[in-house]
Amino acid sequence: MTTPVLDIKDILAQLPHRYPFVLVDKVLELEPGKRILAQKNVTYNEPFFPGHFPIHPVMPGVLIMEALAQAAGVLSFNSMDDKPSDKSVFYFVGIDNCRFKRPVVPGDVLMLDVSIRKISRGIWMYQAKAVVDGKVVAEADLMCTSREV
Repeated sequence: MTTPVLDIKDILAQLPHRYPFVLVDKVLELEPGKRILAQKNVTYNEPFFPGHFPIHPVMPGVLIMEALAQAAGVLSFNSMDDKPSDKSVFYFVGIDNCRFKRPVVPGDVLMLDVSIRKISRGIWMYQAKAVVDGKVVAEADLMCTSREV
């Protein structure tokens, strides 16, 4: 088993999300300013599975995108020269070229691979893909920004 670069305690110290909305379990690789590889263990105990769908549980695509955005947030936090204040929130502001290629089901290990493409005027742009068993299950170009609340 690979030792995580960041464990759940480190992730919770950086993301404002809490149960049931934390969608990153650990970070396996982190190159500040470049790339992150994070992991989400998908279990039947997820609160969305009873309703999506009872006879064939599938992780909602929007939550796969949210997991990628959370990984992007961790990457950005670790890439900043000045760490954001406790009143800063990293908002998900856009998705382009989003594609879902296969369903994600209980028992899957969702690998979240996110790279920074560009930072311009406070908008962070990423290339993101979600992978299960070496196969891309979803991909998109994401945009996020940090704001004080």
